[in-house]
Amino acid sequence: MKKAAFVAVVGRPSVGKSTLVNKLCGEKVAIVSTVPQTTRNAIRGIVNREQGQLVFVDTPGRHKSDKKFNKKLTEVSGRAVAESDIILYVLDASRAPGPEEADIASFLIPYAGKTIAAINKTDADGSDPGRALEFLSASLPGLGKDRCCKISALNGDGVEELLSMLYDISSEGEPLYSEEYYTDQDVNFRIAEIIREQAINRLREELPHALYVDVVDAQFTDPKTGLQDLHNDALQEENTGGPESPKLWVRAFIIVERDSQKGMVVGKGGAMIKAIRLAALKELRSVFDWKIELDLRVKTGKDWRHNDRTLDRLIKK
Repeated sequence: MKKAAFVAVVGRPSVGKSTLVNKLCGEKVAIVSTVPQTTRNAIRGIVNREQGQLVFVDTPGRHKSDKKFNKKLTEVSGRAVAESDIILYVLDASRAPGPEEADIASFLIPYAGKTIAAINKTDADGSDPGRALEFLSASLPGLGKDRCCKISALNGDGVEELLSMLYDISSEGEPLYSEEYYTDQDVNFRIAEIIREQAINRLREELPHALYVDVVDAQFTDPKTGLQDLHNDALQEENTGGPESPKLWVRAFIIVERDSQKGMVVGKGGAMIKAIRLAALKELRSVFDWKIELDLRVKTGKDWRHNDRTLDRLIKK
């Protein structure tokens, strides 16, 4: 019988969790940025192999903070850990473990029996995997060396070995998703995330955490069948790219907290928002392989990071 497991991917901000999930899945599942805490939700990526199915749950980076927004992100990670069959703890070999890393290891002690550690960025300058192994031995003693794997999520070193380790400790079970799926995200969410990725990568010094993206309208038209619901499973299928290819029209807003921030997003003469739109369009077309049009605008959602209703809508566990 084949194996099946949910795998919660946890670690400090910017250790490469999303890059690793994308590499494991062989597709773009999670957006990637050098900005810490880019991931705001539990993002699922699905790997189907001869051995069975692994569902990876990419989670926000864990760190201590009293801010409401950051507490919500930590709750997402905590719930994923409690509900998953396996924990994949990702460490950055190029950074010395500090108090924040010690807090995560302490949090994982009760789950050591179902944890595998991936020591990432072994290809980076200043990388010291041995230091990470010493930290794990001292801080997470229930985790044996046979459950530690040195990897580079960026170039794929050690990723196959890591997958084998995960399958080895997985239990037998039926797959929860059809084999053609590599994520369970709905289309509107993926569109919003891709736009947000392009925005924060260009505004990283100004306001990366002070914005979110709201897709207010999206129309999918298939010349063969007419207008369709964006949540239709048929949208998972690729098209031929010919004149009869499906078309997707999207209107989205980049939401900032204050009116003074709108100018940063728009840029001089509209240059910044144009660059964001074109980069997002390029990425959307590579992900969906459809003819896509994007109407992108900016508006203010005053102090949205302190609004419980907005946070509950944006940060889903």
